[in-house]
Amino acid sequence: MSTTPVPNVTLNNGVTIPQLGFGVFQVPDEETTAAVGTALESGYRSIDTAAVYGNEAGVGRALASSGVPREELFVTTKLWNDDQGCDATLAAFDASLEKLGLEYVDLYLIHWPTPARDRYLDTYRAMEKLLADGRTRAIGVSNFQPAHLRRLLDHTGIVPVLNQVELHPGLQQRELRAFHAEHGIATEAWSPLAQGALLKDEAIAGIAERHGKTPAQVVLRWHLQEGTIVIPKSVTPERIRQNLDVFGFALTQADMDAVAALDSGMRTGPDPDTLN
Repeated sequence: MSTTPVPNVTLNNGVTIPQLGFGVFQVPDEETTAAVGTALESGYRSIDTAAVYGNEAGVGRALASSGVPREELFVTTKLWNDDQGCDATLAAFDASLEKLGLEYVDLYLIHWPTPARDRYLDTYRAMEKLLADGRTRAIGVSNFQPAHLRRLLDHTGIVPVLNQVELHPGLQQRELRAFHAEHGIATEAWSPLAQGALLKDEAIAGIAERHGKTPAQVVLRWHLQEGTIVIPKSVTPERIRQNLDVFGFALTQADMDAVAALDSGMRTGPDPDTLN
């Protein structure tokens, strides 16, 4: 097991986030405490949850019993679509904070733009208030497309620190990432392994064999070398540890090119333009 520390990424407001974190999407609340506990013991310090996952309380229990000082942790949660709008956002944030058992979060995200509802500008202004009040250290978005981001930048005062989007070798989001780079917005990948869909790919399997690593480790290493922040999830202790053991090797340029060739626009989740 590698003991190499996880590098940090400095966000556009000066706050730092570990480049590799732990996600708990689709993990039942009662299983979440053990999974997050294992992750923290293994060396993860960034934990990503969301109101809609129904497991913020499970995350909170693990944080409370971990013995890890609060200032060493980076906790992200997300506002669900039904709670968009100014007052609803503030109330939903209070509920999330209470479930997590925390006095503040490190990052608060709008989960989806839901463009047909057209509430994300009001929602973001409420989040700007939470930031000003010191209740979150950073604010950002998730699943926003360039058009949604452009509108946010035009009508609000604070550039989101990051956009968390579906990103993996099968969906490389080059146009979106270029927009992020231009505006100082970090890219964070959810479903970084495409829910396992690419792990049997011949190119990835071949690279894994050459490096003596698993296909999942190769894909996570690709994300890191691309500069992406990444939050793999697992409930298996061995895999939780393996996913962190990606700092003791590097992919070659030929490896990176082989992975780049796998981009097919394949989504495993909803389309942000049509999910409302």
